[in-house]
Amino acid sequence: MNKITRLLRPAITVAALLSVAACSFTPEYQRPALAVPDQLPVPPATAAATLVSSVAELPWATYFPDARLQGLIRQALDQNRDLRVAMLTIEQWRATYQIQNADRFPTLSGAVSGSRGPSSTPPNDLTTTATGGVTVSAYELDLFGRVKALSEAASAQVLASEEARKTAHISLVAAVANAYYALWADRWQVALAEQTLATREASFKLLKLKFDYGVLNELDLSSSQSLVEAARVTRAQAQRQWAQDLNALNLLLGSTAPADLLPPVPQLDAQAVGRSADSKAASQAVLAALWPGLSELPVGLSSEVLLQRPDIAQAEQQLIAANANIGAARAARFPRISLTASAGVVSDSLSGLFNDGRTAWSFAPSLSVPIFDAGRAKAGVAVAEVKRDIAVAQYDKAVQTAFKEVADALVARRSYAEQAEAQLAQAQAEATRLRLSTLRYDNGVSSQLDLLDAQRALFNTQQALIAAQLARQQAHIGVYKALGGGWVAQPAVAAASTVTP
Repeated sequence: MNKITRLLRPAITVAALLSVAACSFTPEYQRPALAVPDQLPVPPATAAATLVSSVAELPWATYFPDARLQGLIRQALDQNRDLRVAMLTIEQWRATYQIQNADRFPTLSGAVSGSRGPSSTPPNDLTTTATGGVTVSAYELDLFGRVKALSEAASAQVLASEEARKTAHISLVAAVANAYYALWADRWQVALAEQTLATREASFKLLKLKFDYGVLNELDLSSSQSLVEAARVTRAQAQRQWAQDLNALNLLLGSTAPADLLPPVPQLDAQAVGRSADSKAASQAVLAALWPGLSELPVGLSSEVLLQRPDIAQAEQQLIAANANIGAARAARFPRISLTASAGVVSDSLSGLFNDGRTAWSFAPSLSVPIFDAGRAKAGVAVAEVKRDIAVAQYDKAVQTAFKEVADALVARRSYAEQAEAQLAQAQAEATRLRLSTLRYDNGVSSQLDLLDAQRALFNTQQALIAAQLARQQAHIGVYKALGGGWVAQPAVAAASTVTP
């Protein structure tokens, strides 16, 4: 075996030295300038907050302190099929990279064989022949960096697939959170509808007695009955929405959501939204009592934060891969040198094969020079350059889309907060109106229709308040998602998730 090694060592050494001395035709990569304004359109009220650069590193378990929601997110991360596909795609690209990178090294194969049979000359005695050897098969000397460029392109695709997984992770966390708060709103809507229905049914029974005794006219009775049936309709709608939102959550989780992780049934106070809240702080306290809170989100100004979004990083890695493919296409226009070498021993006995055997070797370099290909190689370079330009355009579009999403999310967060507070104030005013209308009706000052109208108005504003608060929560989630947060559960996970192709 030492003989074979000594014979092949010069060839392998020469090949390695030539590969190290290889040049590269890959263009120097430069990150495109951000095709968006330098500053994010942060509302003045939040412009003085802390830098947004920490958002991508803010763990979702910190941002979503609700224990039920955390349990649902963990279950989704363990069982969601889309996330599993993204993770398997990473493994696929890693294997592809290993295959491509293997072309940068020689492929060695060994073989040992033996034969025994009569000789071809008299007296035809039995002879034994044993052979053994090692072969280097068609190893390409990467003098112009073609193989290296292909390996770099495959490596960039691995990193791009990892960023795609992070994007899927962020989207899943946000989707589960949105579904959870939608179910929370459904719980409130169902509870509100049931309480309203019970109140209206009790009121209708009293009015029916008055009608039976001739104290109430049929118009007022029919109006009351209409409100009862309207409450039934609303309850059915809310129950249907709950069931559909629960089905959507189960799909995200990949299994049925545990009952103990679902939003609790609210203990609805009929006057909860009618309590006095003369100040903004008091209004915020009422809203906080109705919903589980989210952690405060740091917001800053620089558009550089967009680079922390995984989808932007994915687009950049795809651009890097396209840039490397240009180098491979350019190198394909130059000669290729391949080496095939073999060394072995032949012996009359298997036991003496590697001791007393006769050595044999061969060294067969080959040179392939493109002479005429009807412009194929030149067109290959043009195709690679166009693909690079397409990747640049896709990168710019990804940045611009991210800028829009962040801007929309910041505006939505501010406007929905104002809307929820205004909706609360309206509900409080309607509650006061109902209280006064009830007093006026009891004292014979106003009609039954005035009282029914006040009841209807309060119910509608309470429904609108729940919807506004849901939109407010989802706007907060939208900001967190748009800024690239949510793909780690704890800071330690981030360091452990880096890709090593």
